Amino acid sequence: MSTRSRAVLLSAVAAVAALTLSACGKGGISGGGGDTNFVTGNNGIDTVAAGKRATAPDLSGKTIDGKTLDVADYKGKVVVINVWGSWCGPCRSEAEYFAKVSKEYENKGVQFVGINTRDNSTTPAVAFEKEHGVEYPSLYDPTGKLMLRFKKGTLNPQLIPSTLIIDRHGKVAARALEALDDTTLLKMIKPVLAEK
Repeated sequence: MSTRSRAVLLSAVAAVAALTLSACGKGGISGGGGDTNFVTGNNGIDTVAAGKRATAPDLSGKTIDGKTLDVADYKGKVVVINVWGSWCGPCRSEAEYFAKVSKEYENKGVQFVGINTRDNSTTPAVAFEKEHGVEYPSLYDPTGKLMLRFKKGTLNPQLIPSTLIIDRHGKVAARALEALDDTTLLKMIKPVLAEK
């Protein structure tokens, strides 16, 4: 193995370790140093003004039910990304709210997509969705590689659960780093949905 290959491997291991340490926690961490262009509101939701948003990374792959999904196919809709794991207590507490709001907004230009992470197989993830009435698709990301595609200093998912709102142009508009109820979730969605 070359020195460069070892360096890349060590960087990837360090990034996954960082995600592991931050898993299933309460919010409070910002998106990195420098000029991030985002503001944290009193409700713990980070937002970015429309002209300063970063483009969402490639979020594509297999879903927990074995289908292929590419979030870019939803361009033109507001997309709610929820990073979750079946093993995560706060994820269980918010799941009913996500299921409810996703059904209320499915015909209003909003698409929900989950990113299931750190489940060793899809079996517990499928059982989780069935138990909580989650009907929208979830990408299967057992190693957290999709989370690592978000650039440092942007509204990236740093904890599990994390919720991101992607605007109609494919740019990340808002983020929460804690479990949400329906009221807080709608406070994230409605302003982005109202944008023209």
